[in-house]
Amino acid sequence: MRAARLRRGLAMALTACSIVVTVAAAARSTVPGTPVPPRLPAMRAETLPARYAANHRFITESEHAARALGDEGRAGVLARLARGDRHFLSFSPRGDGQVVEVLGDLAHADRIAVVVPGSDTTVDTFDELGTVYASLNGGARSLHAEMRKLQPDRKTAVVAWYGYPAPRTMSRDIVTTDRALDGGRRLAGLVGDLRRVNAAAPVAVLCHSYGSVVCATALRRMDAPAESSLSDVVLFGSPGTGVRSRAELRTRVPVWAGRGATDWIEGVPHVSLDLLGAQIGFGTDPVAAPFGARLFPAGAGSHSDYLRPGGLPLRNIALIALGRGSEVSDD
Repeated sequence: MRAARLRRGLAMALTACSIVVTVAAAARSTVPGTPVPPRLPAMRAETLPARYAANHRFITESEHAARALGDEGRAGVLARLARGDRHFLSFSPRGDGQVVEVLGDLAHADRIAVVVPGSDTTVDTFDELGTVYASLNGGARSLHAEMRKLQPDRKTAVVAWYGYPAPRTMSRDIVTTDRALDGGRRLAGLVGDLRRVNAAAPVAVLCHSYGSVVCATALRRMDAPAESSLSDVVLFGSPGTGVRSRAELRTRVPVWAGRGATDWIEGVPHVSLDLLGAQIGFGTDPVAAPFGARLFPAGAGSHSDYLRPGGLPLRNIALIALGRGSEVSDD
């Protein structure tokens, strides 16, 4: 059985490596007429309004540039992002883009949750990825609403963090840790920034699909002050983390894992191979006993259902983010 799984993992890796993808190259190009990114102030509680305002102007300028270039699809996306009631810590329109949105009052929140997405997240799918709640923004809004419903007397903030170049499903990157190495560095930096903005608020990091590989990488390179801000790490719909067990994450922060009963990710081979210098596959299944995570019930849903409004996994993830992990249940 083990040999068969290794063969399946190798076959998956070789197949993925044979796919020719041009999207990544396009994402690195600069479109003529793209406005110059603003110089943002360092993240502090007192600088948040200035960052929000600068990014709002940049998004609006980028929308106008997209329209001038005849890219009405991207212009429509940017017009929605440019609404006056939305707040962004960072933004880039280049290629697949970068979007980090804040829901709630980050500087004065009692609890902060960071949602880290998986594959196929781009600036164009930020608000909708098949369904609204399957997108990063839609899922983050569902989570924020659930947290406020479960504990209306507590101030909460949610960061929808598309701050790394997420892989495309049909690319070799989806089976390697390459994107997670850069993403983990950036995520560790964000947690440090959140501590400087609001040192009193515990931060829960919630990691979907390939995002769990990013989170695991961040944990292994996070400095002690940043890690001290973390309350919990939650892995859901995870293909693995790139390590064999929770112990290899070298953290004292509680690590949770859950998977819906009909999530296709269960069928991904849980192997890790070194192929031509690249790590292929992500190792131990996080919901398997040898990994050592705390398990939470994730219901009968599929890969995109974890943050669906009214769902069991959303409630349990929100409870963990609120510091009420002892209350997770299958009811």
